[in-house]
Amino acid sequence: MTALADREWRLITDEARDGATQMALEEAAARTALEDDVRTVRVYSWEPSTLSLGYRQEADSVDWDFCDREGIDVTRRQTGGGGIYHDRYADISYTVVAPAEEVPGDLMECYALFCEPILTAFEEMGVDADFAAAEQSAIYKPSCYLRDIHPAHDVVAPASSPEQARKISGNAQYRQRDVVIQHGSLSYAREPDQHVGVFAEALETDTFTDRVTSIREESGIDREEAVDTLAGALGDWCDATPGEWRDEELATARELADRKYGSDAWIREREVLEAGEQ
Repeated sequence: MTALADREWRLITDEARDGATQMALEEAAARTALEDDVRTVRVYSWEPSTLSLGYRQEADSVDWDFCDREGIDVTRRQTGGGGIYHDRYADISYTVVAPAEEVPGDLMECYALFCEPILTAFEEMGVDADFAAAEQSAIYKPSCYLRDIHPAHDVVAPASSPEQARKISGNAQYRQRDVVIQHGSLSYAREPDQHVGVFAEALETDTFTDRVTSIREESGIDREEAVDTLAGALGDWCDATPGEWRDEELATARELADRKYGSDAWIREREVLEAGEQ
């Protein structure tokens, strides 16, 4: 249990939602942390499957026709890096939201703190995972899972065999209104055709499978058990109370999803519409 456990935390094991709403809920949670002194950890999934672009990623790196044909949603994150294909089944995601003044100011120290429950969850799932032992060069920068592997925030497995280790989780942080938000993607299963298909450049599926592994491949547990294990590790880490979104948070998220995370202006150009604009 972390030293942060003496504050008020809630654990939300969330229902599947569209990508724009999932990103908007993080902003809503940031307001709650700052204004109401309630911090959030949550586990969630994506419906429909979604490609989340890194903040500075160029829109022309996306195969828009493929996404449309396959029913894959597209949104843009506040965090940097490459795009992540969040499959409705193969991806498990999480968020940690806390006031900035309560966590380390050093980015690497903050990553280490917020990733503690993620590494604990992998251990409890029977996955030999840890931060990458060394950097690995990028294969294809528009894809998060094919970018440089960084020891500070990329998790690989099996950790005990560095020469065989492949990426199993990516994690990223941003700060908003004096609140730190960390979110991450855990690979439960691999969907290589979709992972490479969402990008405009033609990539072989081996490019993905040679670089990425999954919880199912490493330990064989079912998805529901993996989700429950991750939620339990996050909750234990900060002694969180099971909770749910407030009505006003859901209303805020709907407005932000329409005006920001679901709008072409944001997704393609990083432009945020003013209230009332569509």
